[in-house]
Amino acid sequence: MKSSNIGGQAVMEGIMMRSGDQYSVGVRKPDGEIHVKVEPYKSWGKNRKLWKLPVFRGVIAFFESLVVGMQCLTYSASFFEDEEDTKKKTDKKAEQKEQTPEEKEKAQKKEKWLMYGTIGVSLLVSIALFIMLPYFLASFLRGVTDSEALISIAEACVRLLIFVGYLLLISNMKDIQRVFMYHGAEHKCINCVEHGLELTVENVMKSSRQHKRCGTSFLLFVMVVSIIFFLFIQVSSPWLRVIVRLLLLPVIAGVSYEIIRLAGRTDNKFVEILSKPGLALQKLTTREPEPDMAEVAIAAVEAVFDWKAYLKENFPEKYSGETV
Repeated sequence: MKSSNIGGQAVMEGIMMRSGDQYSVGVRKPDGEIHVKVEPYKSWGKNRKLWKLPVFRGVIAFFESLVVGMQCLTYSASFFEDEEDTKKKTDKKAEQKEQTPEEKEKAQKKEKWLMYGTIGVSLLVSIALFIMLPYFLASFLRGVTDSEALISIAEACVRLLIFVGYLLLISNMKDIQRVFMYHGAEHKCINCVEHGLELTVENVMKSSRQHKRCGTSFLLFVMVVSIIFFLFIQVSSPWLRVIVRLLLLPVIAGVSYEIIRLAGRTDNKFVEILSKPGLALQKLTTREPEPDMAEVAIAAVEAVFDWKAYLKENFPEKYSGETV
């Protein structure tokens, strides 16, 4: 498999695809039409040498993916608002037409900070649920044993159980199942291209819905890397343990990013073995998509990526001299 460096995310009735300095959002509208929007992708660390270094680039990539992902989710959701929401949105647009440039700029900044606030709250809830709760639950073992290694292993087990339990819970929700089907379509579309197949609905549908660069695999690596860090970095004070866990989170995210980046670029047997648990976990976060979902994925890819040129460059023995 030859990496295309395409990244993606499932959104409401659609898919976001990113390649290079652009990303697209393809959405199947209620009337059946596929709507695709293309936007420039401006990386915060593009012109900063520090954020291009290993681990550091993973930290910035993680936060950028949260921001872009939230923007795309909000955009896709706008196509499925009820009548009351639509009326409010129409009234809001009418008000904006009457605003001065300064007022419009102020409103845009307000919306941006509201989005950042939403992301911040989501991060805090995630940290509380997947980092702090396992830590405090495992701390009850201190009344039974003095072994920090044993307590750290127990904390890791609780964290993994909560994570898998959370995925099992949301995977039974009808709306989430639709998102997971689009998630499967996203993976299938990328796998189709990276395995040297022309981007058609038929080829996409027969491709795998599991991919080594998936965010699910990334989150699992975060869990595993945190286990290793917390096993070897130990402090005696309970409050210092909490502070250390919080401070190490960006580092853990950066290291996990490097692992999954490597996994997506190599077919090394050892890396393949490391990737298997994440691929297995993707059976929970992806579903077999319908052909019309594959159409949305193809539209999103074609908006930002020249897959025909990619096939000719990376599979010359198959496509050299041919019209793809």
